[in-house]
Amino acid sequence: MNATHESTDTMTAKTGTAKTGTVHVSGLTVRHRRTVALDGIDLDLGPGVHGLLGPNGAGKTSLIRVLATVSRPAAGRVTLLGHECTVHPELTAARRRIGYLPQDFGYYPGFTVRDFVAYVAWLKQVPGDAAGAAVERAVARVGLTDRIDAKLKTLSGGTVRRAGLAQAIVNDPDVLLLDEPTAGLDPEQRVAFRELVRELGEEATVLVSTHLVEDVAVACTGVTLLEGGRVVYRGTPESLAAEAETEAEAEAGRAVTTAAVAGALSGGPVERGYLAVLRDHRAAASVTAPPASRTGAHR
Repeated sequence: MNATHESTDTMTAKTGTAKTGTVHVSGLTVRHRRTVALDGIDLDLGPGVHGLLGPNGAGKTSLIRVLATVSRPAAGRVTLLGHECTVHPELTAARRRIGYLPQDFGYYPGFTVRDFVAYVAWLKQVPGDAAGAAVERAVARVGLTDRIDAKLKTLSGGTVRRAGLAQAIVNDPDVLLLDEPTAGLDPEQRVAFRELVRELGEEATVLVSTHLVEDVAVACTGVTLLEGGRVVYRGTPESLAAEAETEAEAEAGRAVTTAAVAGALSGGPVERGYLAVLRDHRAAASVTAPPASRTGAHR
């Protein structure tokens, strides 16, 4: 695989991310009992929409939960918006400026959409005189104005998911963390979600953890790929798609035709690039120590 190893500064310049990111992670390690979920990762993210990809168990949700200040790491440093998240007063200040949509979130079934989003606005310390307008604006942005006074227990799973997105943006967050945000959404709703996320990423740092590579290809300006708790790739959707082209050229040159190669060439170019990077990483890891994180080159 013809990937280049570039410094974070170089990749940052190409993706348009600020060199000093709003999210800075250094040596982050997370353990779940005896399992290492994240193994000393480093990451810098600035304004824009960043896709977080990886197979099940790669560490995506563990990373999102640490950044959302829901979980504490075993080791490492996390700085959000200039706040050191191991210091309690700074942690509180950071939380006011974070929006978070977990994979599964709890709510009172008797709450209306308005109640639910207003409750989170209160938790985020949105000023009382601005809270009502903030709630209505957030609900409108996810297309639920006509259901704002409907009880959550009467709504479909996809509609509840949209209410969850509304609570994540009610405080106009500077860092927005979304874990599988399009789960349960129909195709039309997914298109609207992508448009909203691109809009939010013009000013905020948005991190989207997903299994849907198509969402990353359409909505994201940057891509981070996790495997086995490590960052194995950083680049853009375009550079990730180029990885598939490189692999296809190599296979054609070797005149290899197998079921595995045929399967790899299915799907869109970003999905094929994602699979190509994973195969390359796993092949290298099977004969040597795991390779260092790599960043994609624009072609």
